[in-house]
Amino acid sequence: MMNPLASQSIDLLKALIAIPSFSKEESKTAAVIRDYLSENGIKAKRHLNNVWAKNKHFDATKPTILLNSHHDTVRPSTAYSRDPFNPDIANGKLYGLGSNDAGGALSSLIATFIHFYEQKKLNYNLLLAITAEEEISGNNGIGSLFKKLPPIKFGIVGEPTQMQMAIAEKGLMVLDCLAKGESGHTARNEGQNAICIASGDIEWLQFYNFKKESEFLGPIKMTPAIIKGGTKHNVVPDHCSFTVDVRTTDAYTNEETLAIIQHYLISEVTPRSTRLQPSFIAEDHPIVSAGKAIGLKTFGSPTLSDQALLPVPSIKIGPGKSARSHTADEFIYLDEIAKGIHTYITLLIQIL
Repeated sequence: MMNPLASQSIDLLKALIAIPSFSKEESKTAAVIRDYLSENGIKAKRHLNNVWAKNKHFDATKPTILLNSHHDTVRPSTAYSRDPFNPDIANGKLYGLGSNDAGGALSSLIATFIHFYEQKKLNYNLLLAITAEEEISGNNGIGSLFKKLPPIKFGIVGEPTQMQMAIAEKGLMVLDCLAKGESGHTARNEGQNAICIASGDIEWLQFYNFKKESEFLGPIKMTPAIIKGGTKHNVVPDHCSFTVDVRTTDAYTNEETLAIIQHYLISEVTPRSTRLQPSFIAEDHPIVSAGKAIGLKTFGSPTLSDQALLPVPSIKIGPGKSARSHTADEFIYLDEIAKGIHTYITLLIQIL
């Protein structure tokens, strides 16, 4: 038998699965979440498609913990054998788009917030933020909301981690690179081949080792992903463009990583953005120590989340399994949600 808090959370998640909520199209699920909080006696606010609320006895003199997850989803894979918007339960699994990423964490964090909402004399305030556009790292998600919130001490970001603590997360930069040469006829010894310049730079990207390496995330990973150059077989190409996916670590900021790459590459290097920063929280931070005290393990996460946009320390933790995210016939086990709520509450009791 599920406890009432878990049962209510599953009902909420079923309601959310039934409503398409692709990134930038989350208006209807934002309304459902706000109404659900209102039905539980919580006055919630909404900014764009982001919904947030403070605990009943919020005290501005106390530090505040952010409880954050997202309600947007990717579009369903064409390989689905089930209706992605039908919250079907079979063999202890709840199926549906967004059930695992990040519906299980979202509903469990809301349940956790409800559990503590009316409690007095807490050491910290709690602030719940269920946000939009996480899947595309959009400008109208947590980044747009954060500046409207009271000061935050640290955050708990709900993502499927099998209820273990990610205390470091890789960041991301996408680099557009342009190698410039000089055109000429391929039959004569003239011109400067831009493809050759690009090839040399790509070789450097493949084999360069940064001096510093993250303890939890390992080396920075640079992957050339797209290349375009040349127009005719008898013309030496005067330009060659290529795109590089860079997964950064807490050993360097994105800006520091970019500066090193620009120093060594002959090609012009232009980042699309440096805003998706790597993150790290100290192992002796109170929330990490609290997790270890109840037997949680720590790890470094290679996948991106809203942690990249939070300007405060945070851990990433939630029910579900990362490998199920964005897959056909996505699901979460019902008992994972119940365990998620219990673990979140047990974790926060250690410091509240």
